[in-house]
Formats: sequence, structure tokens, C-alpha cells
Amino acid sequence: MKMLFKQRFFSWFDSYDIFDEEGNTIYVVKGQLSWGHKLNVYDAAGNYLGTVKERVLTFTPTFELYLGGDEPVGVIRRRFFSLFKPLYEFSFNGWEAAGDILEWDYEIKNPDGTVAASVSKELFRWTDTYSIDVEDPGDALMALMFVLAVDAEKCSR
Repeated sequence: MKMLFKQRFFSWFDSYDIFDEEGNTIYVVKGQLSWGHKLNVYDAAGNYLGTVKERVLTFTPTFELYLGGDEPVGVIRRRFFSLFKPLYEFSFNGWEAAGDILEWDYEIKNPDGTVAASVSKELFRWTDTYSIDVEDPGDALMALMFVLAVDAEKCSR
């Protein structure tokens, strides 16, 4: 399943539209005023699905992922030290991601080393635009939330 992740051009808060290969909206992301990043994910009909929320006052950038409840289902944390590649720890499904030195292209990997999703940034666009290719469509929402957290972390630097 391929998704196209586009930041809205005119928005006071982080807002994104996520499209399928045919150009249909499948997710809408709306930023919310808070201390740190807080991004709420909705389906195309406007139903709430989850939240990516930044933990503030932590040693390394850390984001909690919520799927409709008050308890996080996962945490994404950027590792403090890694040579040449930014590395993230993801406490959901044992996933891990590694990217190139520019951090524009990376893969989300399963515990067995297979690729769960591939992410690439499209250059020369007016706003942030990413292509997310997810192997299992059931992982699409979590892969999207991962990309949102990584993008928010890069914006925070």
C-alpha cells in the first residue's frame, strides 16, 4: 500500500493530508496547540484514530503514540548516539528505523530485519511531502504515526 503524505501549505499548526495511490484522502492530520508537538489523526470521514504526542523535557526527542485511548501503545525515541545515520527506537512491534545521513529516506524494519515500510521525501515541493510504501496495509496507520513523529522531531531541531 502506497501513501502520499503532504503538509498543508497554509496552516498555523502542523496539518497534513494523506492520500492513496489514486489521490483519495485516507487520513487527515491536525496539529493541536500544546507544549510540544501534538498531532491528531482522523480517517477521511473525520473519525478520530490516534495521536502522536511529544514528551517534553526529555534527554532525547521522544513521542508517544495513542490509538483512541489514554494509554500510549508505543513510544518513538531518537537514540542519543549513532554514527552517520539517525536511529530511532520504536516500542511497538519491535520496529526500528534507520535512515540516510540526510534523514530524508529511511526504512521501518520488523524485528526479523524485513522491511515494514519505506519512506522517502519528495524534493522540490512547496511543503513537506513524503511517500510511504507499507508492506502490510494493516500497518498503515502505525507507519503514518511513525513518520509524523520523525518529521516532528526533525522540525524541533
